[in-house]
Amino acid sequence: MASCDNCTRGYVLPGEPTGTLVAAMDGAYFAPGPPGSTRAVVYLTDIFGLPLKNSKLMADELARALACDVWVPDLFNGKPFMAVDELEPLMPDRAGVAMTLGQKLQAGFLMLRRAPSLYANRPSITAARAAALITRLRAEKGYARVGAVGYCYGGALAVRLGAAPEVLDSVVVCHPGGISAEQVRAIAVPAAWACAESDMSFGPALRQEAEALFRAREGRADFVEYEFVDYRGTAHGFACRPNLSLPEVKAGYEGALAQTIAWFNKTLPA
Repeated sequence: MASCDNCTRGYVLPGEPTGTLVAAMDGAYFAPGPPGSTRAVVYLTDIFGLPLKNSKLMADELARALACDVWVPDLFNGKPFMAVDELEPLMPDRAGVAMTLGQKLQAGFLMLRRAPSLYANRPSITAARAAALITRLRAEKGYARVGAVGYCYGGALAVRLGAAPEVLDSVVVCHPGGISAEQVRAIAVPAAWACAESDMSFGPALRQEAEALFRAREGRADFVEYEFVDYRGTAHGFACRPNLSLPEVKAGYEGALAQTIAWFNKTLPA
């Protein structure tokens, strides 16, 4: 199951969203690009879902920077696991900060209370919801190329959906929560990775193994473009819920956003 303690650490970005919620697309948030765009990006949220406005604000920014439509699916059917402020006091927001035993126990108890919701919205279910929406968008909007960027829980969904080239053409994976080497091996589209320095879910061993799996495909028929970028001083969640008062975290957040824009400009040509 794609859950991890740091998937519930949150900072709310400044500003107000400018897009709209589209009931006809199962409540997805829509940040429009210029009319006639032939590419689109799907933003796969963290565990807090659409109620946390960060995903909407970042979708607005991606739509402006990429000059294309950006969609944010309602992965949890209007019922995300928890509010952003429930575990914020318990979780580290930068590298080098460890949770106390008491914080771990409190976080574990809260996650245990959410177990039924976690199971009802396990990745196999939410990935299917996202894939169905993307398929509809391709058919109804006529997009020729669709990419997805996923954060934390959504990063794990991006890995899953990256194994289906009929669904996606490119992915960006930001500090994913709960993935396996086998899932990484199955990715069949270009993949960029934005990695935290400190991440209990996507730790050093798995991060290095993931890059090695892509490198091993060089020169083979199943090779896909890839890149891994490590952001110094950051912890899990930095790319979507940054503590902007910390210079290294702010730089990591901005760097991961710029990496995402550059990757989609490269792999989803307009």
